[in-house]
Amino acid sequence: MARTSFLTAASLLSSFQTLTSAQTTSNSADGLGPTAQPSSSVTVGIVDISGTPTTYRSVFTIPASADEGANVLPNIEDPQAADPQDVCPGYKASHVQEDEYGLSAILTLAGEPCNVYGTDVEVLNLKVEYQAANRLVINISPANVDSSNSSWYILPEELIPRPKPDSTYGDIDLEFDWDDKPSFWFSVTRHSTGDTIFSTENMKLIYEDQFIEFVSHLPGDYNLYGLGERIHGLRLNHNLTATIYAADVGDPIDRNIYGSHPFYLDTRYFETDSEGRKKLVKKSEIDERGYGGNGHGGSNYESYSHGVYLRNAHGQEVKLQPENITWRTLGGSIDLFFFDGPSQPEVTKQYQTSAIGLPAMQAYWSFGFHQCRWGYQNWTELREIIDSFKEFDIPLETVWLDIDYMDQYRDFTLDPVTFPPSGVKDFFDYLHGNNQHFVPIVDSAIYIPNPQNASDAYDTYTRGNASGSFMTNPDGSQYIGAVWPGYTVFPDWMSPNGVSWWIHEMVEWYKEVPYSGFWVDMSEVSSFCVGSCGTGNVTMNPVHPPFALPGEVGNVIYDYPEGFNITNATEAASASSASSSQAAATSTEAGPTSSTTTSYLRTTPTPGQRNVDHPPYVIDHVQGDLAVHAVAPNATHANGMQEYDVHNVWGHQILNATYQGLLSVFPTKRPFIIGRSTFAGSGKWAGHWGGDNASKWYYMYFSIPQALSFSLFGIPMFGVDTCGFNGNTDYELCSRWMQLSAFFPFYRNHNVLSAIPQEPFRWASVASATKAAMQIRYSLLPYMYTLFHEASTTGSTVMRALAWEFPNEPQLAGVDTQFLLGPSILVTPVLEPQADTVKGVFPGVIDGECWYDWYTGERVDAQAGVNTTIDAPLGHIPVFIRGGSVLPLQEPGYTTTESRNNPWGLVVALSDDGDATGSLYVDDGISLEPNATLSIQFAATDGQLKANVTGDYADSNALGNVTVLGVFDGCGSIKLNGETVDESKVDYDGDAGVLKLTGLNDLTRGGAWKGSWTLSWQ
Repeated sequence: MARTSFLTAASLLSSFQTLTSAQTTSNSADGLGPTAQPSSSVTVGIVDISGTPTTYRSVFTIPASADEGANVLPNIEDPQAADPQDVCPGYKASHVQEDEYGLSAILTLAGEPCNVYGTDVEVLNLKVEYQAANRLVINISPANVDSSNSSWYILPEELIPRPKPDSTYGDIDLEFDWDDKPSFWFSVTRHSTGDTIFSTENMKLIYEDQFIEFVSHLPGDYNLYGLGERIHGLRLNHNLTATIYAADVGDPIDRNIYGSHPFYLDTRYFETDSEGRKKLVKKSEIDERGYGGNGHGGSNYESYSHGVYLRNAHGQEVKLQPENITWRTLGGSIDLFFFDGPSQPEVTKQYQTSAIGLPAMQAYWSFGFHQCRWGYQNWTELREIIDSFKEFDIPLETVWLDIDYMDQYRDFTLDPVTFPPSGVKDFFDYLHGNNQHFVPIVDSAIYIPNPQNASDAYDTYTRGNASGSFMTNPDGSQYIGAVWPGYTVFPDWMSPNGVSWWIHEMVEWYKEVPYSGFWVDMSEVSSFCVGSCGTGNVTMNPVHPPFALPGEVGNVIYDYPEGFNITNATEAASASSASSSQAAATSTEAGPTSSTTTSYLRTTPTPGQRNVDHPPYVIDHVQGDLAVHAVAPNATHANGMQEYDVHNVWGHQILNATYQGLLSVFPTKRPFIIGRSTFAGSGKWAGHWGGDNASKWYYMYFSIPQALSFSLFGIPMFGVDTCGFNGNTDYELCSRWMQLSAFFPFYRNHNVLSAIPQEPFRWASVASATKAAMQIRYSLLPYMYTLFHEASTTGSTVMRALAWEFPNEPQLAGVDTQFLLGPSILVTPVLEPQADTVKGVFPGVIDGECWYDWYTGERVDAQAGVNTTIDAPLGHIPVFIRGGSVLPLQEPGYTTTESRNNPWGLVVALSDDGDATGSLYVDDGISLEPNATLSIQFAATDGQLKANVTGDYADSNALGNVTVLGVFDGCGSIKLNGETVDESKVDYDGDAGVLKLTGLNDLTRGGAWKGSWTLSWQ
């Protein structure tokens, strides 16, 4: 939902209200920020798209200045900033002890403390562990750490689990080495290639209570992926500062946004010389050579990948430069994990299985289509939306509501006028009667009721306050920020009762609103003012946020769609002329300007004391001051931890609490959660959507690298606001986007209040394109579900980059305009306007792969390394099937429930050798621990397809059809388990190599998977 996209200066506020000047004073409790005095009251009108006011309330508006922090300058942009590599002494190693399990040592400051961005820690412990055959760990932390020393913070294992050693450590391919000339440095080398994958040689280790820095050399033209969350291309560029700090901000490019994932994948390409030695080759060198073979029909190259994970929850900054990576954190320890792969799939599996946890298995219904918008006004309109989807025959699985449904934006409430409890039964009887679902948004802040207004009582707050479930200020008073409902408090997940209180609220609210899952928002955690701005002011509640909401009087969105000037040239010219005339009529001559010098806040370290509000080192944070639009760093948890130390895991913790809550509501069912702020390991509880994007073509493109990055982070249930959240879309963009998102695991259309409606039935072309893509998606649901089962049990990926699936083709390292769904489906979308073709590469051809067109079943005439032009008129998304694949399908229904009751189908796409394999996983689609399952392994060779069935789940659906692609040598009598298939059911096109078998239902009566079988066509 829109957040900071609409955080504007007072000039925006003046567009819909006159704001009386408010007196401000310093907060007497902690001096955190301005305290607004009750001198301004406005009447706010919420309008529908036609501009008709629907509700009014008299509120005080928090001044925009309340969310203005100190003017800070990121260190990387500060010409006055000291380079710690120049002024700090580094460390020397002593007391080194080494054995088969690893190494330990004492690191002592090698000279006088520099105290450049904090207080130097003079003595450190170094511990190196060969933890497993694929995992090496380097831990550097302060010596003599105890709970009474608050000048540094070490991430507890009960908060973020830490991998443990296992018995396979002796087979590890990684080796740790070190030296202390001129000061301590270390390296990690891969035995099998002799390649040094990490080295801090000639660079100093800096370790202070508020600043840690270590630098590793990288090969030129390196291939790094990850370090999220941000909107960026898949392959990270080589002049990038990747800040990791959870921020409520509307999807800026290349800046830190909602989640924190301090993990990267490094892929390197090698060639083998005449003596059998492996030589590292830069991608730029490979690009100059072009696609080349080894003389034996294959690629010249092979790749090795490794992963690096810094288990640290503090604000971080990872600076990528052409030949090194500099890692800086605002505290904590160096807890550095290396996963040796040596392939991307293995790295990802190692990272998930040992370090962060496997992703949650999703309910079958969650893979259907979801519809939402900020602006559905009542139960009646929501039902009309559901009916409209049905009228246009566009499958709809789940409807969502944004904050509109709440009583004055308060969690666990219903608006008594627009979404009255009296309407719940009729609505949900209708919805559930159609086998459809409902997911509401739930925000992360809790309204604090006005103590002078008895009618303002809010039981959720009362219960949480009584149980001590909210964060405090350093002096013990309640921390009170501001979010949608007004002044708010924030759950403390480290308090003894915080999680149980949240679970109780979820359980009780389900009795009123029978939801199917939860949408957790604002969980960075966000606040619309700096510090405890509500302290002393709650008698003004409810108050209005310090910015205009989209849809309020005077703030309706009138933006033209991005391509309006092309597709509506006449109207665009007229609008532009009118706008220019108006601007000329209202402009005034500018007077002389004066030059001023910007003044920045710079803080210096105080020995033994941390400045958590304004650390001496300023990371390149999108909001500048760490307290802007967020709970302030000095907010305090029940155990004494400050938000400064655990800010990045707040969103991770609410997902855990919500997961536990859903288990209490549905004890035997898989929880469904989509969350905004995530951390390493959040995937074991929830999925994620890409946040507040915009209706722009480039955001559609960026959705692909976003999704692929979250595949690396162990959160495969990913999608974006299809057609764009902010601004107005148009039919062309929405058509292309609805088709693209049909191949993402989480498929939802959502947009902002007051923008034009963008449900797919609003345009005939979008409706047509959507239905075409949904036909493919719903057919592929068994395949997608099987992929998720594999992900949840092995850590494999669902959406895949071409470079990961085809690791011996370096030219694919930066490709993020195409992607694979699992190993077998290649999607090549149109990502620009006014196009009826798209260019795409067909990977693997150099090593003998072949591809088939999804729509025709014909073999693609593809050449290695050629960017092929593919026809893609509006309404058509190019999709291809990889040769060697068996795809399980099911006849699409309107809902996933209907689909699961329909006949099965198979597509067998033969390799050039005439082989194919595949698998299918079947269970009841919802149980947390299914009582019964089916596993079917498919193998095709020599004109036969064998299905090997194991398991005891009862599925009675017949096998309706089988399509075999790549049958160019003719076919003989078709037999299923020895029984000849009637010729009327056989359609063979020898020129196209497509064999279609239909109407097999009678031959598979009782269930396609009631036993193993063989189908032969030769």
